[in-house]
Amino acid sequence: MALSANQSAWLSLSLGIGAFLVDRGQKFYQINIEGWRGGEVVPVTSFFDYMLVWNRGVSYGFLTGLPQYLILLLVGTALAMLAVWWYRADTFLVKAGLALAIGGALSNAMDRWLWGGVADFFHFFINGWS
Repeated sequence: MALSANQSAWLSLSLGIGAFLVDRGQKFYQINIEGWRGGEVVPVTSFFDYMLVWNRGVSYGFLTGLPQYLILLLVGTALAMLAVWWYRADTFLVKAGLALAIGGALSNAMDRWLWGGVADFFHFFINGWS
């Protein structure tokens, strides 16, 4: 059974809102309830730690030296382009993936607005590579 365009849009929007809320809830819990400020480490596996790092740049700290207003402008532009792509997408799978990405990106943009950087928690590493 295929979804109608309207069903695809609403279901994908629900997924995006869910991603946003889960991300906000997890960050609220770690920062506001557990009191994490940065540097806390919980080893999970031999290649993964759960830890708080404040990312002041974009992906993996890229462009860290830029003023936050320029990074926010870059993020806003990327979000606008993702939203246009989501609007034009004609399959549920593409709409769902884009909605999840937009939900996470909106939560990260909120981090920048609230704290001046993104709260990142997942640290993967292997053989000295992080």
